Amino acid sequence: MASLAPPETEVLIVAECWGAEPDAATIVHRAIETAASMVDADTADAELAVMLTDDAGIRTLNKNWRGQDKPTNVLSFPALQPTGGQSSEDGPRMLGDIAIAWETTRREADDEQKPFDHHLSHLAVHGFLHLVGYDHENDIDAEAMEQLERDILAALGIADPYADQDRVT
Repeated sequence: MASLAPPETEVLIVAECWGAEPDAATIVHRAIETAASMVDADTADAELAVMLTDDAGIRTLNKNWRGQDKPTNVLSFPALQPTGGQSSEDGPRMLGDIAIAWETTRREADDEQKPFDHHLSHLAVHGFLHLVGYDHENDIDAEAMEQLERDILAALGIADPYADQDRVT
């Protein structure tokens, strides 16, 4: 059952290159609100942060957290959830953090001839799905996650991002 309320989303712009995309925060908010309305996850009284960074920043995160010394488009860091439950006095439940790199996002959008805002929406949705428990570690999970991404993006008026990709099974 989809949540009745989207999570509170804070968008932090930490790299000057995002100045070229003045609507980036609005795009991210819209993508996450739409995703939250369509997933079977409790996002009411929850929060997350999205950091809009550059390739250098995301490369550091990727190296430190995943052992991969290279930039990537998006990283998600799901928050550990308290084991004893949470009281309303504890404040919002943290879903986690998402980081998105401008240069990689721009390059991929240009290479795939997609509008930048569509690709940014896709990356925000992808990162959010990781925060609420979706993954693509095997073909079955990947197909389920990709179909959900397609459905969410369609609700945003964005074409299937996987339409031109051949899946290797």
